[in-house]
Amino acid sequence: MRRGLTVIGLTGSIGMGKSTAAAMLREMHIPVFDADAEVHRMFRPGGEAVRPVGEAFPGVVKDGAVDRKELGKRVFDDKEALRRLERIVHPLVGAAERRFLMRAAMRGADLVVRDVPLLFETGGDRRCDYTIVVSAPAHIQAQRVLRRPGMTPERLAAIRAAQMPDAEKRRRADYVVPTGQGRRLTRDRLRDIVREIRRRGPAAGRRCRRPIARR
Repeated sequence: MRRGLTVIGLTGSIGMGKSTAAAMLREMHIPVFDADAEVHRMFRPGGEAVRPVGEAFPGVVKDGAVDRKELGKRVFDDKEALRRLERIVHPLVGAAERRFLMRAAMRGADLVVRDVPLLFETGGDRRCDYTIVVSAPAHIQAQRVLRRPGMTPERLAAIRAAQMPDAEKRRRADYVVPTGQGRRLTRDRLRDIVREIRRRGPAAGRRCRRPIARR
């Protein structure tokens, strides 16, 4: 399934511009697997996560779908509840991702992107040939996130505390893409990265590769 297919992991903290970067990569005709979008699909009526999530968290299923706000209240400050949810959702997302990779390979794609918010936190980078982190200054991140409905400075602080620090993500990444200096710079940087990755080809394995310079 992976033969000849280069897998790029795309990640970044909340408000750093990951969705914008993913859209730009799609415009370059690169298939993108969006883990968050897959979870949304699984939580909708008929989704494969609805029944097991409803059994694990009684009361969160309404009108045949998982109420994400209610579920969020249950797991946000409860690590055991969050782990219980992850044990349900992660295998389902993993299966969907494998189907995505198989379809991409059958269609002759040379590159695919795994858009995963917690790529490093979950060890998902080990299943990628290269990793890209999108990053912006903290004040720009805050401006973006605080525009979202229901978001508060206190909630943003809690989310930041729960995520791997941006500096650590940048340190681990093969490539860092700035998203706070205009879309043109972001798009140009992504194009340069894609061009370089195509030249290099699939990595022999992340643990065996020489470090790539992060420009």
